[in-house]
Amino acid sequence: MKGTLDLIVLRSLATMGPQHGYGLAQRIQQVSKDALHLNQGTLYPALLRLEQQGWITGEWGKSENNRQARYYAISRAGRRGLERETRRWLRISGVVNGFLEDAV
Repeated sequence: MKGTLDLIVLRSLATMGPQHGYGLAQRIQQVSKDALHLNQGTLYPALLRLEQQGWITGEWGKSENNRQARYYAISRAGRRGLERETRRWLRISGVVNGFLEDAV
């Protein structure tokens, strides 16, 4: 569903604190128990979109293996957006679940 990846990224950053893209992708894969595998073509456009919206900030730093990496953190606007989008997601998923339960 539209906005799902954004919601997952925002929640991950809110929980874990600043992360570089590769670390964020690994964490999402881990939390999803390998159900979600994000490649660069999926994750980085989402990070760019969220940064352009002002929901995350990004700044350059050194990674664990001493390489340049862009670290992303959730902003105040991102925290407000996360709250709003979480309520929206719960409402929509409840509606979808109602349809699915009727089908079984």
